[in-house]
Amino acid sequence: MKCSDRYLAFMGLAPQRIPHWEHWSCPDAETYLTGIDHYEHPRLCRLRLRELYPQLELPIPASDDPKPRPALGLEGQTSRTDEAGRHRVRWGDGESGIWDWGCQFKTAEDVFAFSPLEQGDFTRIPVVESRDYSDEEKLYEMYRKNYPAEWGDKAPEGSTASVGFYNTMFMWPLLTFGWELFLETCLDPRFERIMDEFAEINRRVFRVFARLPVNFVVCHDDIVTSRGPVCSPAWMHKFIFPRYEEFWGMLRAAGKEIIFMADGCMDAYADEVMACGARGVITEPYTDYKAIARRHENCFLAGEGDNRVLMRNDPEEIAAMVRSMVETARMTGGYMMCIGNHIPWNIPPEAIKRYLDLSAELAHR
Repeated sequence: MKCSDRYLAFMGLAPQRIPHWEHWSCPDAETYLTGIDHYEHPRLCRLRLRELYPQLELPIPASDDPKPRPALGLEGQTSRTDEAGRHRVRWGDGESGIWDWGCQFKTAEDVFAFSPLEQGDFTRIPVVESRDYSDEEKLYEMYRKNYPAEWGDKAPEGSTASVGFYNTMFMWPLLTFGWELFLETCLDPRFERIMDEFAEINRRVFRVFARLPVNFVVCHDDIVTSRGPVCSPAWMHKFIFPRYEEFWGMLRAAGKEIIFMADGCMDAYADEVMACGARGVITEPYTDYKAIARRHENCFLAGEGDNRVLMRNDPEEIAAMVRSMVETARMTGGYMMCIGNHIPWNIPPEAIKRYLDLSAELAHR
């Protein structure tokens, strides 16, 4: 089969046309770009958007039934407090969910008393990947049903078939216990047992992924913030990186490629992630992409574009950003155009159009 530009970029094979991987959440831009109201005709709007900007590869709704317009974002109101006293903000064509991580744990002793393996079933614990991990075969069956039966245990050669996992390792304690308790307890010797148990859960996950008919696994862990690492290199080399190397070794032995995803500035840990077996990273514009491209031949990179530039809607600044992104793309065969810190609902549609049109004009080798 003829390989898509997206597949070629994942593999660092330098497609002539540089593809996109966008974090898209701006309904008003869809209406502006297509002339079709996103809320009145969501399916027709997306179909037209696909005609105009096929490189976005956005999903098409099954129905053209009208969608309710969000209350937030109108007349300057961008947030509200719900009936339970929880804060919600505008998100896309709706509003945000609740990220109340660790609400079941009140003290450090609660953390040390917890056994991830004894728990096993995280269906009712909010950890993003909230499912039952107690039975590996049932876990496999749950994932396998998402792929065509006729593929057997191998995805078509050249396919971008993939699976993703949010809690590659670091996110498990962060989401289970919440930021404050995680940071309070992570240096205690008793925390080692907890991390060992989370690692055993993930061995099940990655054994399952190794059996799936996919060519790529997107592994997410927010190991950094916009200012750099959360935890020290010593802590990371004890609890995180050896597990990456182990899990990704399983995948690579099964013919899968790993794309690592993290919010923030990956400068400090990009080399470690690559050494553990990732093809590259999709992250945010706080990262020095050109430096990574210089050190790793034809690695995968995405996320260099900056929504703060789009928000300012200065045509010259947007053009300079796109030219800089294309310059990085010519340093590595694995580059994708991507606004790494998201295209949210309040970005000016005119700025998004400038970015997309300039990319269509300039983003090629």
